Amino acid sequence: MARLDDIAAEHVAVLHRTLREEPTAFGLYEAACAAGERLTTAVDAWAVSRDGDEFAARFTATVGGEGGTVTDAAVRRAAAASARGLLEEHPEVGTPGSNGLSGEVFCLLYQGFFANVVAEFLRTAVAEKVKLVVPLLPALDPEDHIAGWITEHVLGLLPNPCEEAAQLTGSEEKVDQVASAAGDPIGSLRLVAHGLVPRAAGRALGLLSGGPSGDTDGTPYEGDTAA
Repeated sequence: MARLDDIAAEHVAVLHRTLREEPTAFGLYEAACAAGERLTTAVDAWAVSRDGDEFAARFTATVGGEGGTVTDAAVRRAAAASARGLLEEHPEVGTPGSNGLSGEVFCLLYQGFFANVVAEFLRTAVAEKVKLVVPLLPALDPEDHIAGWITEHVLGLLPNPCEEAAQLTGSEEKVDQVASAAGDPIGSLRLVAHGLVPRAAGRALGLLSGGPSGDTDGTPYEGDTAA
């Protein structure tokens, strides 16, 4: 396991180095941002889905987008993985008439998606021998440990829309009040999440430095690059 952890860490480091040398490489940052913005509106999939399978299909179609590049395919797989993972952790989301669509659930899905983009792109890079600044080391990983490690690692780098919204409004209670008044289950949280997309994509892809609660912000081309 320790060896697989080392390989996973190196995979992330190689991707981050590649993108810092060429931020537009693979169109990955742009694709992650576009999909992240679509995610902030994809919550409508809850309202019209009859069950978990339909929700996952609608969410993947909405967030995954179209296109035939390696990056496009990785983004679609990330959307599918995020929907499946959320349903496993919160099966109530797929129950018709449930209250599964909450701010907490939305934030989990949001962060999980950006983390899965990195994991799925790196999985593809190994399989398709995508050229990075340093060749990635393939590994026999029957239990998908490497992808899981990458996802968990990247999650720790990402901003949390729920925490950002609470800071902006002064309290989580006020967030709920604003959402209720707007007639939207997550209300202004979607706007906060939309504004965080460049930072979330930049952090996930190693183009911005700082922890999830740090001050670094902006696009990768304007912000402080990670060392």
